[in-house]
Amino acid sequence: MDTRVITKEALDFLSQLEQNNNREWFTAHKKTFKRLESQVKGFYGHLKELMGTHDEIERLKLFRMYRDIRFSKDKTPYKTHFAGSFSRAGAERRGGYYLQIKPGGSFIATGFWEPNPNDLLRIRKELEMDASRFREVVNDRSFKKVWGDLEGEEVKTAPKGFSKDDPNIDLIRKKRFIFMHHFTDREVLDQDFMEEVNASFKAVRPYFDLMSEILTTNLNGESVLD
Repeated sequence: MDTRVITKEALDFLSQLEQNNNREWFTAHKKTFKRLESQVKGFYGHLKELMGTHDEIERLKLFRMYRDIRFSKDKTPYKTHFAGSFSRAGAERRGGYYLQIKPGGSFIATGFWEPNPNDLLRIRKELEMDASRFREVVNDRSFKKVWGDLEGEEVKTAPKGFSKDDPNIDLIRKKRFIFMHHFTDREVLDQDFMEEVNASFKAVRPYFDLMSEILTTNLNGESVLD
């Protein structure tokens, strides 16, 4: 079993699950699911090792297929994708990586999905004071070629305590600071998919270096780490 690639069988299973998202069908095909799940876990594990050549990854978390439906209007019991996140090691390294495998909906994401209130305020204060370095990093041609534009939910006008006329309000409004890169099924099934994902994650490093510096210092540039 080759765990360095995503197989067509894995994508086909997810497509079938989407059409038959019920316990009866899943139970009847659970042996197949467990085999494919093990294969996909191997893929994520190999990717983690590969990422270790350019970053320090503290933890790989693979998300369960079972959905928590207690407070959801959607009562289908299973997710129809495989997903995992990679956490960077140490308090001085901020940010994380995410990979989702789904027929017609595979993507990688990176950045800061839901910064806690203190981190969000610190980022906004930095952008209010001077956003030139931030813009330089995210608008770099090689970076933008891989990751495109900054994404994420934002407030409508201005966060409390900030002026809506601030020249950097387009950035300050952000509640999330993330980047996404989508893949076709054909790209996912390619033999070099793992290397492509790793190269994309490596390309985000200038952004992580800048954000780590911001989030581990005060506005005077002094470290806030013990």
